Amino acid sequence: MARQSVAEQFVDILSRAGVKRIYGVVGDSLNPVTDAVRRSAEIEWVQVRHEETGAFAAGAEAQITGRLCACAGSCGPGHLHLINGLYDAHRSMAPVLALAAHIPSAEIGTSYFQETHPDRLFAECSHYSELISHPDQMPRILQTAIQHAIGRSGVAVVSMSGDVAGQDVPQPAAELALPTRRPVVRPGEAEIAALARMVDQADAITLFCGSGTAGAHDEVMAFAQRVKAPVGHALRGKEWIQYDNPFDVGMSGLLGYGAAYDAMHEAGLLILLGTDFPYTAFLPDDVRIVQVDIRPEHLGRRSKVDLALWGDVRETLLALTPQVREKTDRRFLDRMLAKHAEALEGVVAAYTRDVERHRPIHPEYVAAILDDEAADDAIFTVDTGMCTVWAARYLSPNGRRRLIGSFTHGSMANAMPQAIGAQLADRSRQVVSLSGDGGFSMLMGDLLTLIHYDLPVKIVLFDNSSLGMVDLEMLVGGFPPYGTSYPHTDYAAIARAAGAHSVRVEDPHDVRDAIRETLNHDGPALLDVVTDPNALAIPPRVTGRQLAGFATTTSKLVLTGGVGRMVQLARSNLRNIPRP
Repeated sequence: MARQSVAEQFVDILSRAGVKRIYGVVGDSLNPVTDAVRRSAEIEWVQVRHEETGAFAAGAEAQITGRLCACAGSCGPGHLHLINGLYDAHRSMAPVLALAAHIPSAEIGTSYFQETHPDRLFAECSHYSELISHPDQMPRILQTAIQHAIGRSGVAVVSMSGDVAGQDVPQPAAELALPTRRPVVRPGEAEIAALARMVDQADAITLFCGSGTAGAHDEVMAFAQRVKAPVGHALRGKEWIQYDNPFDVGMSGLLGYGAAYDAMHEAGLLILLGTDFPYTAFLPDDVRIVQVDIRPEHLGRRSKVDLALWGDVRETLLALTPQVREKTDRRFLDRMLAKHAEALEGVVAAYTRDVERHRPIHPEYVAAILDDEAADDAIFTVDTGMCTVWAARYLSPNGRRRLIGSFTHGSMANAMPQAIGAQLADRSRQVVSLSGDGGFSMLMGDLLTLIHYDLPVKIVLFDNSSLGMVDLEMLVGGFPPYGTSYPHTDYAAIARAAGAHSVRVEDPHDVRDAIRETLNHDGPALLDVVTDPNALAIPPRVTGRQLAGFATTTSKLVLTGGVGRMVQLARSNLRNIPRP
């Protein structure tokens, strides 16, 4: 019987843990592993042009599938390129296993060519980072890494020299237990009973939901109905909680809109469900707060909480809802719904006025048309910056669509790389990257990866020749914009030369037809839309008090570019208010 190499055993263990592909760039220290992948019938090597793209792609695939995904970088500079995408995956709670190939094992510690210390480098962006220095170690270290990535929902990194990967494994090869499903976690009976008492005692309750409400939409709605609570959300909670929600009062945070902020501050009890919302300026300090989260380290780290419950949101609400008395007083809920509708009505005109005649094109208009034309189960990946604003305000969730972005790490250039991972997870599903020209140009080389693998990703490029969000930040901070503009570039011509279908649009009358053409193309396609760089410019007259209060007035001062279909939802919810 032929002996198995460490690299072959490594690939076999990843396959048994559910990994379908490894994203990376080949290199000499990776040669034993990439050759083992070449001979594997279970795992595919995805040849990206930049390792950062590979890490972003693995993170996105993990978020879409819920399955362990993998990426790899060769020694030194190769694995260093992974770090930004791994930070994003880790902060997005995406289970990703990264292989950081190492210099020859005998040279470690001698300042050898390309030497780094990956077991140290990745410690901050992973739950586990360890060096494999002997073949006997590999199965147990890899098993431990896999268990950390899956069990704690984040990144695990293993470092291994190429010479170690090329050695034979001890006989017989180890057979490992690899749990790949997370257990159900719910608070204890005492904690559920304590929360039920707080709910029964409160006159006005608001729910604020984050990504931890994934899979708990029905339970959140049932609880809100029972206690007559308005429901707001953070950006990462949008896709899970905004749809089919008659209690919706919008989003809070720097990109917030509607009445979510007011509902949180005017409540007697605020319940934070599955959110590690980072912007403390938006959280009340004079309201009783309860927090429910699957990660105990998140509890109470943003604000003082009166009760902290460690558990899954769905399981917690299933246990809690039957124990609370149904409330009959809807006055707080109805007042917040009315305030929400009023707030949205006030910004609609900014989006609807002269949009079909405005040149450069209103980016809001592009996002609204894309929302109309995209598939009901589309996956949207969104660049950090102004594209995040358009996604937050114009893309309508429905329980089937997905929205992926660097919403916690806040990296540029994430959208197209994440689209690669999302599309490879399901080639039949529509994947649309909302890219800014700044982010797209940063990792533009991986447009070639889309073409190489004939991935039918659609890139909608908001081309305003500037770093729009940075412009805005400078203006608000009292600084003149500097270093934020780019020369006008025909990205459609670049994409066309590379072999992708491409369209460039400068007239707003052409937007809908161009979006349809792009979405209907059978293969990779780029739509280069020349948009207005001043779409969210700060008003000409801003008082010092307004500047000082930017943290809580952003949506009123500068982000009043419209809200798309959300105003329709608000109007619909108003019709649910009982009339005397």
